[in-house]
Amino acid sequence: MSLLFDPYRLGPVVLRNRIIRSATTSYWSDEEGNIRPEIVSLYSKLAEGGVGLIIKGHLYVTNAGKAHTGMAGISEDHHLHGLKALTEAVHEQESSIIAQLNHAGLHSVIDRAGPSEYVEQGWKARALSGEEIGGIVEAFGDAAENALVAGFDGVQIHGAHGYLVSQFLSRLTNRRTDEWGGSLENRMRFLTEIYDEIRRRIGLNVPVLLKLNCDDFSPDGFTVEDSAEVAQAMSNRGVDCIEVSGGGVGRRSELVARAASTDPELREATFSGYAMRIREATKPIPLALVNGIRTRRCMDAIVRKGTADLISMSRPFIKEPDLVKRLEAGQQSATCTTCSACSSEKVFGKMMLRCHSI
Repeated sequence: MSLLFDPYRLGPVVLRNRIIRSATTSYWSDEEGNIRPEIVSLYSKLAEGGVGLIIKGHLYVTNAGKAHTGMAGISEDHHLHGLKALTEAVHEQESSIIAQLNHAGLHSVIDRAGPSEYVEQGWKARALSGEEIGGIVEAFGDAAENALVAGFDGVQIHGAHGYLVSQFLSRLTNRRTDEWGGSLENRMRFLTEIYDEIRRRIGLNVPVLLKLNCDDFSPDGFTVEDSAEVAQAMSNRGVDCIEVSGGGVGRRSELVARAASTDPELREATFSGYAMRIREATKPIPLALVNGIRTRRCMDAIVRKGTADLISMSRPFIKEPDLVKRLEAGQQSATCTTCSACSSEKVFGKMMLRCHSI
């Protein structure tokens, strides 16, 4: 019997099922980071389509942390009006929504600055000062408070995909010799300080999630062994759920296959093999798994075999915002073919997020 569509408790919040719409940027906010009505409409459709939890596409916690044109913010009071409309639209459809908090660091379009100086393909990023690091930690706390004012049910720290938290965790991008670098304990200090600041601001009765790479897939970056250790530390600290993803600075596509499972039922889930290693380090806190998941067979196996508790997807919901209802009615697979037209240079950031293969 499938557990996918049963209610699931995530800290103090009860989700209507185990399926998550993973954070996906719409690339469609205005120049000041305010979301537009089209984004509210998109999220309303997702909630109406039955998804148990929506994680809002990443929100910058400081203006300097903006990752790209069209990224939405949560750093200023003027951001909150649109975000309130968004959460109200989702709650009207009896779904839950969490704000993903992020800082681009080396990849900022405003100020390229990360743990250490870094040079790549003609651009150079500077190293943050200790004072600046403390200010960003406080900014995450401010953003968490803003998220509650805007009506979000919780927050997720974006610690994956080569953004600032991920950069601090990686030995490739973090070559500091002070308390923020060196050992893994020091490299994770930025993350733990952010988590503690958020908890200090919003308390224990609001879910705080973490998106974490299982591997940067870089020869010199963050490894699965590092990930399991960080996940265990954050689990002990009280994080409510870890969403396992992958890919950071220095990512090499030929290394991604090492994260897969040898189990035929789990093979389509790109990071399922490494997720099991992280699961052993984090029991019993909830684990979510994202990337590559398309079929009911795989979704059921992930939950049944204890690989993860929650199924997280992104691109399938771009094509089918009502995917959960379709799956519950008997559809056996998402119809997304992973053609990546939705993220091609021709359309990404130039028009509202939608499937371009239809």
